[in-house]
Amino acid sequence: MPELPEVETVKRGLEKELVNHKVLKAVIYYPNIISAPILSEFQQQIKNQTIHKMNRYGKWLIFELDDYALLSHLRMEGKYFFRTKKDPISKHEHVVFELDDGRELRYHDTRKFGRMYLLKKEDIYHVPPLSKLGLEPWDNLLTVKYLKEKLKNKTIPIKTCLLDQSIIVGIGNIYANEILFMCHISPFKKSNKLTAKELEKVIEYTRKILKEAIEMGGSTIRSYHPREGVDGLFQQRLFVHGKEHEKCPNCGTMIQKKFINGRSSYYCPCCQK
Repeated sequence: MPELPEVETVKRGLEKELVNHKVLKAVIYYPNIISAPILSEFQQQIKNQTIHKMNRYGKWLIFELDDYALLSHLRMEGKYFFRTKKDPISKHEHVVFELDDGRELRYHDTRKFGRMYLLKKEDIYHVPPLSKLGLEPWDNLLTVKYLKEKLKNKTIPIKTCLLDQSIIVGIGNIYANEILFMCHISPFKKSNKLTAKELEKVIEYTRKILKEAIEMGGSTIRSYHPREGVDGLFQQRLFVHGKEHEKCPNCGTMIQKKFINGRSSYYCPCCQK
């Protein structure tokens, strides 16, 4: 958390505020968040770069600058806040970007898991971290044939493969649970045993559920908010995630919760045999 819909919502909010503004400088209070380049180069290279566009790939935010792209992964708790220079720096604000209009864009992360890369724009899809990722859910290359090839040797549960960012990017635990419920596929089913029809459903409902979640601003579970003081609304549409001991909306069977490779999995034992 946050997953693709939440990151897309954050991206759209930042884009409205940042496009055509210049980053005068970056102040780093927790250097470990900067993965590349080294800290001194990061601060030198980002200085006086104009933000031309915001983009996203999977769960990565992409700030497109003059010569570089800033890649930012929010991990569990990362957030961006706008502040003024007069506002005191909180203990959880680890990176501060001073903007040309007097505002500051501050990266806030209580767990310090987030990471940033500043790379040459032409390199971002050819080097890690993005080069290691799979397809976007709406990529035309995401087909039954593609999934069959990726899953053919995988005997691990399909729930685990849906979370594998090297196959499809952006799906996390919440949406994996919902996708499998809508497909009537057991989260425990071996990945290489899914039929072509089931894989077709996985693609269909991945796109459908993520699109609807984006339209509703994502799911506010735990600490995610699309904007400060605003909740996402898709959690009101969740059928199984977090619903253990509630009845399945399809058949009335009690939703169950079990752990698959350490991740909480919610499912209907009747609909998802």
